[in-house]
Amino acid sequence: MAIKLICLDMDGVLIPAGNFWLALHKAYGTLEEGAALTKAYLTTDYERLVQEVVGRLWLGKDAKPYYNLVHAIPYSPGIKELFAALDTFTDAGKPVPRAIISGGCYDVAARIAKEYPIDFIFANQLIIKDGCITGEFHWPVGPGGHTKAAIIQQLCDDLEILPQEVLMIGDSDGDIEAFRIVGTSIAFNSTSAELKRTASFTVESNDLRALVPVLQELRQAP
Repeated sequence: MAIKLICLDMDGVLIPAGNFWLALHKAYGTLEEGAALTKAYLTTDYERLVQEVVGRLWLGKDAKPYYNLVHAIPYSPGIKELFAALDTFTDAGKPVPRAIISGGCYDVAARIAKEYPIDFIFANQLIIKDGCITGEFHWPVGPGGHTKAAIIQQLCDDLEILPQEVLMIGDSDGDIEAFRIVGTSIAFNSTSAELKRTASFTVESNDLRALVPVLQELRQAP
């Protein structure tokens, strides 16, 4: 079946694996308490985690360290070649749309989208006003993988395509539910045994160029 939508995880795929939000705790000197709160609430009460961290620990803080971190995050090696390979996917003569779906930082995703074609961004956004953190946090992507699957289903409805016509590239347990509903999935540089079992393809590399032969195979498939 033809691929009509390409969905990309960000952390661990387009940028090296790591936790942006814990790195931001370090920048703000809140790492000890932030790590404890993350351990306590990340999978049990994400709303409370947001309230405690963004609404209390970071409230009113200068946004400069945040923006410094956004711009310091490196891209994974081979990102240019990955997007060149994605450029070869077309549908009815038009480029196949792409979405970043990530529990990571919206502004990092937006930075990527300024350099490479991305049509949709679903990522978590720290709200800044007058150079300070406001205490607001928009989180379309929660900690559970069901959220990503729901986003993909909604995109399919909006684009009038089937989930079976979606390709997704991810690396973590948070991508498992999405992998289960899409037609084609690639586990990239993943340490999740369950994700690898669910994936259509597995690429054991941290270099995005290793995805290119798989993408070429998919593009040439009848």
